[in-house]
Parts: sequence; C-alpha cells; structure tokens
Amino acid sequence: MSDSPRPSMAQSKDARPGPVSIPSPPANSGGLSGIELTAAALSLLWLVISGAFFLFSGTEGADGIRFLLILMVIFFPVGMIWVAALGARASRIMREESTRLQTAIDAIRHAYITQNQAGGRDQAPHPSIVKKLEEIADAQKKAETTLAMFTSTRAAQIAVHAAAPDAEPGDQPALALGTPAEALHPPLSNADFIRALHFPETADDQEGFAALRRALKDRPSAQLVQAAQDVLTLLSQDGIYMDDLRPDMARPELWRRFAKGERGRTIAALGGVRDRSSLALTAGRMKQDPIFRDAAHHFLRLFDKGFARFESNATDTEISELAGTRTARAFMLLGRVTGTFD
Repeated sequence: MSDSPRPSMAQSKDARPGPVSIPSPPANSGGLSGIELTAAALSLLWLVISGAFFLFSGTEGADGIRFLLILMVIFFPVGMIWVAALGARASRIMREESTRLQTAIDAIRHAYITQNQAGGRDQAPHPSIVKKLEEIADAQKKAETTLAMFTSTRAAQIAVHAAAPDAEPGDQPALALGTPAEALHPPLSNADFIRALHFPETADDQEGFAALRRALKDRPSAQLVQAAQDVLTLLSQDGIYMDDLRPDMARPELWRRFAKGERGRTIAALGGVRDRSSLALTAGRMKQDPIFRDAAHHFLRLFDKGFARFESNATDTEISELAGTRTARAFMLLGRVTGTFD
C-alpha cells in the first residue's frame, strides 16, 4: 500500500508531532502596494488632464451649476479609481488570508495524522467505541452459537429420516422441524441486495428501507449488511465517510476474477480509493485498535463470500452498480489498508 504513509520503525512509541507552524501574514501587508501606486498615478494624471482642459478651454462666467458639474467631472473619476483600488486591495488581502488559513488547516490535519500513527499502541479507545464493539462481539457469539445448535439439530434430523422407512408414493412430505424462517421467503433479488448494501440515502428513502428490510430477512445478506454497518459507523468516528470518497471504478471482469478467488496485484485496480488522509487514518486505527481490526477483517470475510454468491448470477451492469455502493467503497478502503491488493 504505497499511498498511505508509514511511521518509521525507529520511531519511539511516545513520539509526538512538533508544534504546528502557521504562516504569518506578509510583512508589507500594511504598506503601499502596486495597486495604490497605480491608483495614485491615474488620479494625478486625470487631475492634470481635466484641470488643463477646463483651464485652457476659455470658459468664462461659469455659474454655480456649471462650476459644480466641472468639479464632478474632475473628481468623480478619481473617486471611482480609488473605489476600484480599495476593492482590489481587499480582494488581495482576502486571498492571502484564505491561503494562510488553508495552510494552517493542512498543517493541523497532518499533525493529527502523525499523532495517530505515532501515538503508540497503548492508547485506549474511546469508552463508547469499546461498549459498541463489545455488543457487536456478543451478538456475533450468540449468532455463532445458534448456528452451531441449528447445524447439530439438522444433522440429527437427517439421520432419523435416513433410518426411517420410505414414505408411500402418494404421501405429501412433511416439513422438517427446525426449518429456518428464511427458507420460507423468496430469494433476495440482485437489485435489493445492491440497494441494501448502499443503505438508505435519507430518513424518507422508503425504497432503500424496503430493500434493507428484505435483505435482513436473508441470513447471509443480513450478516454482511450488519458487518458493513458496524464498519461504516466506526469509520465515521474518525471523520471518514464513504460519500466523500471518489474511487476509481474497475471493470466488471476484475470483480469476477476477485469472486473466483484471485488476489494480489493482478486485481489491484479494485482498490480504487486514493484519498491519502482516509488511508492514513484507517491504517493508524487498524494498528492501534484491535477491536476495529477484528471488525474490519470480519467484514472483509463476509464481503468476499457475499460477492462470490452475488457474482454467479449477476450481470456486468449489476456488478458495476454494486461497486458504487457504500459497502463496496468500504471494502476498497479496508482492502488497501490490509494488503488485499498487494
């Protein structure tokens, strides 16, 4: 993963970034600039030309109104020149301040990233994060226990039915006890699977919530959706949002090769996320937070299995649509950080 900066091996775990250097304003910001000098020269030139015109034009006996018009002709352009000059000066100062502010923000962000990378492994995660991930781990353990009990029950039932005598040809086969509820539901369509992995756009996205409910009734899809939701929530705590990422999209052929089990640099184009700050923050979190690391690897395993099932009966257009979902972007980001494409 070449895009994410790595801390030096010789760096101490107690190292801290140095003070942030914020550029100071230019030393000559209060003096005369070329704008003021140009305005003064234009004003003087106009005064000389207009004064000479009215002085040598031979106008005599000018009344009050004519005198007022002469003053306006002489001094009104001068005022306009200085209004334009002051506006140009204010615009220049605003550009300089904007540049200084942007430089300061970049320096602070760089210091934050450096601190996250060099902060050491002994930093404890936020208590709310620990509580949330403990709940996730408990739910996962309960799900695994339930699955193990269901598997053993099904094995015993199969053995009993194998030992029983054959039923009469006209009898209707009975539904075995312990049949999971999802077996009674129709299979999840590719469109609903894609829409669920993108999650609802807003609270009023009725279509998105409907697809999400249908996906949660399908056990394998529900596991992937829940793992994706956990990962997206954890990433958002570091200010990383999938809607802000603009990954390079890979061809459907590469996604199919990934579904067939191909890994490494030959499918590196799948890791299209190039945002350096997001990669650096995620890499630092992976190194420092074992709970986040476990959640990320769990999500990657489920995405691998889920996409392999999806690819077998998906068109190229559907694969491209899935690649644009928030879940797929999280896979691209975490895949690059964990070295899936190395």
